[in-house]
Amino acid sequence: MRYVNGMRGSVVAVVVVSAALAVAGCQPGGGGADTGGGGVTPSGAVSSAASSSTPSVSRPGSSAAPSSAPAPGGSAATCSAGSLKATARQAAVRPAGTGTGAAVVEFTNVSGRTCVLKGHPTVAGAGNGSPEMNVPLTVKPTGAAAPVKVAPGGKAWVELTFVQVQGEADGYCVSGSAPVVYPTMVVRLPGAGAHQVALDDGQFAECDDTVTVTAVSAVRPS
Repeated sequence: MRYVNGMRGSVVAVVVVSAALAVAGCQPGGGGADTGGGGVTPSGAVSSAASSSTPSVSRPGSSAAPSSAPAPGGSAATCSAGSLKATARQAAVRPAGTGTGAAVVEFTNVSGRTCVLKGHPTVAGAGNGSPEMNVPLTVKPTGAAAPVKVAPGGKAWVELTFVQVQGEADGYCVSGSAPVVYPTMVVRLPGAGAHQVALDDGQFAECDDTVTVTAVSAVRPS
């Protein structure tokens, strides 16, 4: 009989201990969480904290667009003629001779919006500096054309290389034709209008009414 009573007492003790553990597991901080900061935080608490206190951060591949990019759902438009200011200077590197040799035409975006330039220009010499007296030049494009995005205040360039005048004074053309001098050139960009430019240090002198042109570039030619 003592043996039976002893077993019955042990069973009661086990039941009491189990109940105590179950109650402890229901209390805040139970279930293995260490409120002293050295334990593992339950995964539910991590996701809740992240959703309520972590600021939104733009990452590569996210839908948030950088401030300089076109608005979502569209692309930057081609630069209009009025959004560009064109200037010209003789290139530092140009064919030997007494003509212009090569010129760099610079386009500055003077608008408040990013726009795009692309392609090879057409070129005409403006007789007496008058656009209505244009003499279209034969254009020889060189290089592949790619879109160039021009931010407000940004720049893009094309380079014009002419059939060079040789000799002194008025010079001569290797072809035997007479050299031609144009006070200005009219440079027309695809979709972006025509722009009349004068050199900052002289006039355009060339032979054979021919010009080699580069595509619009984001890199300034030398």
